[in-house]
Amino acid sequence: GKAPRRVVVASFSSHVHRVQQVLDAAAAHGRRVAFLGRSMVRNMTIAEDLGYLKVPDGVLIDYKKARDLPDDQIVYMSTGSQGEPMAVLSRMANLDHAIEPGPGDTVILASSLIPGNENAVYRVIDGLTKLGANVVHKGNAKVHVSGHAAAGELLYCYNILKPRNVLPVHGEYRHLMANARLAQDTGIPEERTLLAENGTVIDLRDGVAEAVGQLDLGFVYVDGSTVGEITDADLKDRRILGEEGFISVIVVVDATTGKVISGPEVHARGFAEDDSVFEDVKPKIAAALAEAAQSGVRDSHALSQVVRRTIGRWVNQSLRRRPMIVPLVIEA
Repeated sequence: GKAPRRVVVASFSSHVHRVQQVLDAAAAHGRRVAFLGRSMVRNMTIAEDLGYLKVPDGVLIDYKKARDLPDDQIVYMSTGSQGEPMAVLSRMANLDHAIEPGPGDTVILASSLIPGNENAVYRVIDGLTKLGANVVHKGNAKVHVSGHAAAGELLYCYNILKPRNVLPVHGEYRHLMANARLAQDTGIPEERTLLAENGTVIDLRDGVAEAVGQLDLGFVYVDGSTVGEITDADLKDRRILGEEGFISVIVVVDATTGKVISGPEVHARGFAEDDSVFEDVKPKIAAALAEAAQSGVRDSHALSQVVRRTIGRWVNQSLRRRPMIVPLVIEA
């Protein structure tokens, strides 16, 4: 059927052939096309310069000018088919973009779902549907076939190229393995098909490729403006803070006798309960400190461990939580 208003097509910004189809279809139906998303604009400019993208005369229009056209004369070619939060399509679905989809608009997701992105993509589809747009995607229409070669096509490729060495890339290990087996089926010796993972070092010498080493590659975490400084321990701390909450306990003790002079003051963050629930545990903390003082413990670090253990056990038993506990014992 005919789309009554605007049409938005989302695909990868590297899929030149898909963009070509959209340009051709738009030209055939008297619509103009505007590119949305920095990577889409950049890639298609390069593709046109290199002659991979043939733009029919007068079809392309800058998106700022496109808004002056009647709705049924415009197609937006956008990024964000995988539900990326900052890409054009997600922002449209959240009404956080100059173009606000509504009833009568058609949105076409011309892409497969990359496994793991399902929730993000369905969120975008839901958002667009709520706004009244007609969302066309692989699940309800024939708008996309996989861009990955099937086994038969890979065999065809190996038979034409007759490579001396084969290094399958892309996909999980099981996919690399299946690809290597296909290469071996076309007569490439097993020792010439290399299965490499991230960080595998491969030497190519005299026409023979071989794996000669493995670099130890981990994750590099980016946090604000620091790169690679944040550790697994920091992330663990943050997870505890995020999921379990935070408690600080401040106690002032007499340096000579070890008796509690002031406090304990308990402050909690990230708890549903009021700070008043901690009234029950305060005498327990004072008692534990008195006991420690009697045993001759005067070191403020050791005393703060006593505080941590006491409140930690109590919170775990009564609230079923394991928060981060920061005790501060001050000697006066």
